[in-house]
Amino acid sequence: MTRDVRTVVICGATGYIGQYLARAYRDRGIDVRSVGRGAVNDASWSDRDRLTRVLDGADMVINLAGRSVSCRYTKSTADVIFSSRVETTAALGQALSRVDRAPDVWFNASTGTIYRDARDRPMTERDGDVGTGFSVEVARAWERELFDAPTGLRKIALRMAIVLGAGGGAVNPLIDLARLGLGGRMGDGTQMFSWIHVADVLRSIDHLYAREDIAGPVNLATPFAVDNATMMREVRRHLGRSRGVATPAWLLHAGAAVIRTEPELVLKSRWVDPEVLRRSDFEFEYPRLGPALEQIARHTSRGLLPVALG
Repeated sequence: MTRDVRTVVICGATGYIGQYLARAYRDRGIDVRSVGRGAVNDASWSDRDRLTRVLDGADMVINLAGRSVSCRYTKSTADVIFSSRVETTAALGQALSRVDRAPDVWFNASTGTIYRDARDRPMTERDGDVGTGFSVEVARAWERELFDAPTGLRKIALRMAIVLGAGGGAVNPLIDLARLGLGGRMGDGTQMFSWIHVADVLRSIDHLYAREDIAGPVNLATPFAVDNATMMREVRRHLGRSRGVATPAWLLHAGAAVIRTEPELVLKSRWVDPEVLRRSDFEFEYPRLGPALEQIARHTSRGLLPVALG
């Protein structure tokens, strides 16, 4: 960061990405305050006055709150997925409108799955086509709550692709399948897999904080998406599995309950292009999948554990 940051507020700091960011900022000597539902946080969503005090005077706020999407979309889980994102963002906006000194920037998590199933071209912030379906409606409501919030500070919606990192994760069933010898392509294997290493999530936030001219949606993904077949081949290689049985789409649909997730998470083609980051000269530490997986494999006892946010 080119400007001094003394205090960061992270909402949803107990999740994988939140923990990673909190550790990194504390290692820099930055005061990290947290907002969430547990007693370990500095403020809870239900305590309006405390929430406002925690936000007041912070240099930036990063909202990552939201239930994991790696589950079956029953009525109850769908309601929680929606409310845990939209209602917390609304509460944050109300609290930020009451502070005496607002943060320089409000980063709010969003998701690259807001775009349509794309196999013809990558989706940029400028010309990406918004898709349809439950996940897209959640993303649209999430971002609408952010940008309609009654505060004039700079707002950035972080449209994250699948975040890769050592430890934790929402798409671990894919890794488990590879360990069981079922790590071949999913469906026809041509669906695109956009991703970003968690270290580059941190570096992207640093970069965007320093760039006062950037606001609005920003895609967090490397420029080098791969298709599903390539992704699974790389996962097998770093797990030491030479072969993996392919899983046809019909079997993924039939076995979705067994892997405890929605088939969409592996069958939808997510092809996200980080145009805003590219045009602002951001440099990725892990632009290519192979080195990213190699780094992850070296730093976890369980192997490769990706995490998805939306």
